[in-house]
Amino acid sequence: MGEELAEFISHLKSLVEMERKAEIEAMRLEMRRLSGAEREKVGRAILNLNGKIVGEELGYMLVRYGRDREIKTEISVGDLVVISKRDPLKSDLVGTVTEKGKRFITVALETVPEWALKKVRLDLYANDVTFKRWMENLDNLSESGRKALEFYLGLREPEESEPVGFTPVDTSLNGSQVKAIERALGSGDFFLIHGPFGTGKTRTLAELVRQEVARGNKVLVTAESNVAVDNLVERLSDLNIVRVGHPSRVSKHLHETTLAYRIMHHELYPELRELLNVAQALAEKRDTLRKPNPRWRRGLSDEEILRLAAKGIGARGVPAKTIREMAEWIEMNRQVQRTFDDARKLEERIVRDVITKVDVVLTTNASAGLDVVGYGSYDVAVIDEATQATIPSVLIPINRAKRFVLAGDHRQLPPTILSEGARELSRTLFEGLIERYPWKSEMLTVQYRMNERLMEFPSREFYGGGIKAAESVKNITLRDLGFKPKEDEEPWGTVLNPDNVLVFIDTSGREDRFERQRRGSDSRENPLEARIVAEVVNRMLSSGARSDWIGVITPYDDQRDLISSMIGEKVEVKTVDGYQGREKEVIVISFVRSNLHGQLGFLEDRRRLNVSLTRAKRKLVMVGDSSTLESNETYRKLILTVMNTGRFLRA
Repeated sequence: MGEELAEFISHLKSLVEMERKAEIEAMRLEMRRLSGAEREKVGRAILNLNGKIVGEELGYMLVRYGRDREIKTEISVGDLVVISKRDPLKSDLVGTVTEKGKRFITVALETVPEWALKKVRLDLYANDVTFKRWMENLDNLSESGRKALEFYLGLREPEESEPVGFTPVDTSLNGSQVKAIERALGSGDFFLIHGPFGTGKTRTLAELVRQEVARGNKVLVTAESNVAVDNLVERLSDLNIVRVGHPSRVSKHLHETTLAYRIMHHELYPELRELLNVAQALAEKRDTLRKPNPRWRRGLSDEEILRLAAKGIGARGVPAKTIREMAEWIEMNRQVQRTFDDARKLEERIVRDVITKVDVVLTTNASAGLDVVGYGSYDVAVIDEATQATIPSVLIPINRAKRFVLAGDHRQLPPTILSEGARELSRTLFEGLIERYPWKSEMLTVQYRMNERLMEFPSREFYGGGIKAAESVKNITLRDLGFKPKEDEEPWGTVLNPDNVLVFIDTSGREDRFERQRRGSDSRENPLEARIVAEVVNRMLSSGARSDWIGVITPYDDQRDLISSMIGEKVEVKTVDGYQGREKEVIVISFVRSNLHGQLGFLEDRRRLNVSLTRAKRKLVMVGDSSTLESNETYRKLILTVMNTGRFLRA
């Protein structure tokens, strides 16, 4: 391995270690600093739960935890949680959330101790497993993994991508989607599909996978999140596929694609079930015998106990009868171990058979590191959300395949990195490759999400004006959904009018416009903007808008909390990061920053603005102080655009 490559790999490992420590530290610090009640308030713990075992799935016990009081929490399906009596820092019982309701949350656990069902708390947990898999993979890079890094570092030149014609299964694909697939099919090393907001990236990848399978290739399909993997499973469920890991959407036909389901419907499964039953019965019988614990053993080894029992004598003050009973336990235990061992080997044989016979294996990047995934050999890895995955994460699936296709949008938010020292990890493989080899990429250019007037500014500012609106969405407004506001009092008549799809409410003329900081907080809040946002939302709702049409976005946690406290649970209020990859009919944005120095803090990150502006389908209402925002050129252009093509109103 070249010196430069070896150095870069060891540098990556030190960054991963730094980030791992930062994440665990942040979690522990918060658990120490906040009481259970405070942690529940910020949505990262749930208190006073009782559990009952409601079933078994994929070899895990499913425990449904509930209480009378409604559960409001940020903890969601797919998250790891730690279960404890009082102090989560002292518990090592960790499970995965599989389902969530108003008053209950279901967790999959490997074992369920008695204490874990009465008066417990759940806490969101840092996912150490992921970091371990990143490290293991960096220690064991295959030629594919090393080549990917050599491309990234400019130590190796990629091949040209010759387009390969195909007949689409999905006949509604547009020209840019077809071209991206043709070029991906004709790439011998790698290809990048640049999919901006609403351009049908998932649909394009699903077609690419079908075409690879039609050519006799075995495909590994991954994404950073379970939800994105499940979206692809939905679209490919008619192919011969298997889903490895925890599906987060538990719809029936997704279940049938899981590895657990495939194992249970394998011809050898009855034999496996029988072995497990025998092992279980033997273990129960063994547990009625005297276990040779140190008190009875008195330093005798298993072999010595068996030898003494055969002679029918005692030793070291242990009577012959006790020796005989312990010998029985040892023999029975060996039988239990052998039977479980046979079951494990048989299960491995079944899994190997399932994995080798399917055409497509789907899983998250981290789970692509599991041994079972390694039972297959893959011609191509297709990786979605590649711009939200760190290099160590994306290398796991790349390591398994001969070539790879990455899909994402490097103009939106990169992976979130907690450690100041490991900030470099937020630069993705996709970003490095598209900057170095723009000719190895294709941009999808037709968006199916939003009204053309909402699209124009982000398209021009972030994508060189390359995006067009599909005919089907070009002119969509709330009017199509039957929204007819009664409001005629100004400025609300203008704000609510469905034909005004782009609205900016400017606070710069108000004395009470300024941001503030809570004591001990790094975040910011702006009471005036919060009140205006609440007013917009409430007037929309009372004019007949459905609450699930509306989303509120703000860059700051404290502002999110302030707005939530004013409008309650009626509509979803999230930070920008919480809205990536999602959309709503109406988005209301509060920019928060308002000061005399034109300071914007992390609003300066254009990618954050891009994500905020591209979530709305039919209407976008922005609230901010133009005099502060205009200190940044991008925001200045945004405000000019609203003045020219939208409605710019003084608060």
